[in-house]
Amino acid sequence: MRLADTRPPFAGLANLSWEALASLPTPCYLLDEGQLRRNGELLLGVQQRTGCKILLAQKAFSNFNVYPVLAPYLAGTEASGLYESRLGKEELPEKENHVFCAAYRADEFAELLQYADHIVFNSPSQLAKFGPSAKAAGKSVGLRLNPECSTQEGHAIYDPCAPGSRLGTTRAQWDAAVQADPALPELLDGLHFHTLCEQDADALALTLAAVEAKFGDLLPRMKWLNFGGGHHITRPGYRLATLEQCITETQKKYGVQVYLEPGEAWALNAGYLVTTVLDTLQNGETSLAILDMSAACHTPDVIEMPYRPPLLDAGDPGEKPYLIRLGGPTCLAGDVVGDYSFASPLTEGQRLIFGDMAIYTTCKNNTFNGMPLPPIWAMDENGTCRELVKFGYSDFKMRLGRAAD
Repeated sequence: MRLADTRPPFAGLANLSWEALASLPTPCYLLDEGQLRRNGELLLGVQQRTGCKILLAQKAFSNFNVYPVLAPYLAGTEASGLYESRLGKEELPEKENHVFCAAYRADEFAELLQYADHIVFNSPSQLAKFGPSAKAAGKSVGLRLNPECSTQEGHAIYDPCAPGSRLGTTRAQWDAAVQADPALPELLDGLHFHTLCEQDADALALTLAAVEAKFGDLLPRMKWLNFGGGHHITRPGYRLATLEQCITETQKKYGVQVYLEPGEAWALNAGYLVTTVLDTLQNGETSLAILDMSAACHTPDVIEMPYRPPLLDAGDPGEKPYLIRLGGPTCLAGDVVGDYSFASPLTEGQRLIFGDMAIYTTCKNNTFNGMPLPPIWAMDENGTCRELVKFGYSDFKMRLGRAAD
């Protein structure tokens, strides 16, 4: 398949033949192993040049069937709770297993200790409650900080430093907790901050300065410092030199092991969502097409974030002659992917391919309106596609109740 569209989200499709594309069911996710490997090689280079360790944040990408592709490049996994921690332990048992949760459950913590080797707490009270048992089990214990330094414009839902944030401990909170319990600092092996979302290294440098200003006196006795996620390291144009300077200077100054835990960077531009046009219609001056994929069900971040995903061979409004609004088949009026321009009108049965669909899709999709979950396929570097998993009616029904015996 020879593509005129050379944008990074579609670079990996160069080896996909028209025959292979036509054989895929729709809608379906297609994971690009070649691009996963290229991302991994770039992230491994950062680790080799700086001595940092980079984890896979499974909240963004948890398709464990392709973990073997990433395994040679990653230091371990980052989990948001019990199940992700268990997944990392089961699928990558030889790698480090880190976990952060805004609050842990007492009835799950003993099991979590079987999987995680680094456990980060969100608040001093959680540290006091669970930290002693984690230390007794030989785990490395950390605390998430809130440096109160917002670097994001828009997407406030993803800003952990927004006023009133529930994520991370401010300096005032920490000082009050230590005054009440002076032994609390002795539980800590490391500190963690996560304030970025799809950002470049200049935002990291600004945040790191704020962390040092607020918490620098705590760093000399720490073993590690986790810079969190949100680093768009594998995006073309990302300032690698700035990132690596932040890492090396921090490690040298404080003697800590630096960790990073991006999710998107590992799977950026490493997946596609293949869909079919079911119908076309005209409402006044608006041309519309109904697809067999749903923004609400299959790409929830399109609505939650919100954002407009890249589409193969399509342009921005006004870039090409025909402007068409693409939407899904559900009853939700807002089930709209976005407005795209095309060289010619869309037709029923035509296939479209959305890019950058490995991240925050398969791990967030849902069956609202009884929408089927798309199957997940993988494509190797030769363009050969294989099915990893498919879903059916039972996957919809089992989430809503138990069948009668």
